[in-house]
Amino acid sequence: MEATLEGFASPHLFSGSTLDGYTSAVWHASALLADRVKAVRQPYSGASVADLQAQVDAVDLDRPLGDTGAALHEAARLYLDNAVWFHEPTYVAHLNCPVAIPALSAEVLISAVNSSVDTWDQSAAGTLIERRLIDWTAGRIGFGPDADGVFTSGGTQSNLQGLLLAREETLAGLEGREREEAIPLLRIFATTESHFSVSKSAGILGMAADAVVGVATDGTGRMDSTALAAAIDDVRRDGGIPMAVVATAGTTDLGRIDPVAGIATVCESQGIWLHVDAAYGCGLLVSQRRRHLIDGIERADSVTVDFHKSFFQPVSSSAIVVRRGETMRRIAVHADYLNPRTATVPNQVDKSLQTTRRFDALKLWMTLRTMGSERIGDMFDTVVDRAQEAYRFILDEADFEAVAPPTLSTVLFRFRPEGLSVAECDALMPRLRQRLFYGGQAIVAGTTIGGHYWLKFTLLNPNTTMGNLKDVLDLIREIGRDLLGEHEVTAVMA
Repeated sequence: MEATLEGFASPHLFSGSTLDGYTSAVWHASALLADRVKAVRQPYSGASVADLQAQVDAVDLDRPLGDTGAALHEAARLYLDNAVWFHEPTYVAHLNCPVAIPALSAEVLISAVNSSVDTWDQSAAGTLIERRLIDWTAGRIGFGPDADGVFTSGGTQSNLQGLLLAREETLAGLEGREREEAIPLLRIFATTESHFSVSKSAGILGMAADAVVGVATDGTGRMDSTALAAAIDDVRRDGGIPMAVVATAGTTDLGRIDPVAGIATVCESQGIWLHVDAAYGCGLLVSQRRRHLIDGIERADSVTVDFHKSFFQPVSSSAIVVRRGETMRRIAVHADYLNPRTATVPNQVDKSLQTTRRFDALKLWMTLRTMGSERIGDMFDTVVDRAQEAYRFILDEADFEAVAPPTLSTVLFRFRPEGLSVAECDALMPRLRQRLFYGGQAIVAGTTIGGHYWLKFTLLNPNTTMGNLKDVLDLIREIGRDLLGEHEVTAVMA
């Protein structure tokens, strides 16, 4: 019998003939989500790793349910019922934001059409929308008409690409030296407060184990420009090749902003690439009250921006933006089937480390066209204001202590009642944070500064009030006292 595929169609694939199934599935998913969010009263369910592992492992992936509705209910039970909800006002842990509704509407279009913005013949208008947003972002940074860039998966990828471009620019400027000889001598200058992706990028780029040179700070966690100049001189004296300086506009722990203008002066005098990691602080680009904090960013060679942090976008939405678009060509690779050298239409794959790439730019486009940039800036300013208010409140609490006034929206603090030694406090804080997390009512972050453990508020939700933060502090106080009481009982019994 002759086999034929003529007339075969899957009811599970999106197309004009399956729109009823599509709209039903999307409506069902939205309804399930809405039901769960209506019932949410705290950021986490409190489920343990063992409990969740058992539930996930119990699913037989080789025995499909055969029905989208049934699969959605299973996903709701496994995922939604135990999700960590960033929109809850007592979620104050990491750089996760509640997301703008216009961006969520864009996700519906993005996922269904499934454009890949690597070549024109896969995205067409999507390519132009992304390029327009890159131009808009470059203008906010202060770059001129020669700027360029591309959307990425996040700050880590953006930092990697910025340093890759720096490497290629530096190597191109070395006459009479082979790549294999020069790469082990390349050096990146950053502070200990810089994001860990700087060191990770150096490894990916094949640089030496000591390629990242630590630059002293001014005592507040900001790069010292004078120390930077001295570090560069030391590297040159020892035969090293300065490749790039990474200035941070919003460090992860303290939210510090390096003095970009002063660092730019050093880089310009030394002929060194300046990369500004503004993954966290990019919200200042649209702030009406704090834009001055990143003055000098327009003198950078490349800038990382994470819209999925301080622009309230769903993950992922990030970009690398360069002042001179020609530098992007350093990493262009041409394939005849994809982006031949003779191409006359714009191809974003020339600039990206990725090939297949989601049309994530549409989320930012929808947000800007609905809300406007000033509203986004006001929301970011609100969380910064709240952090400053929280810091002042903590200072007045006798059984709490804080590290330093916030620059952006992070506050480092800890519960330390009278009589508790520094060492005892360091031991208590991780246990307290874990107990808080599994209680589910609030989530805070934790980190180590100066060898000591601190709790951390990371505020990216404009709806989080000072009342919410006071409630979290009360929970921390209650848990801390309970843990100390348990410790005393154990000590007596021992």
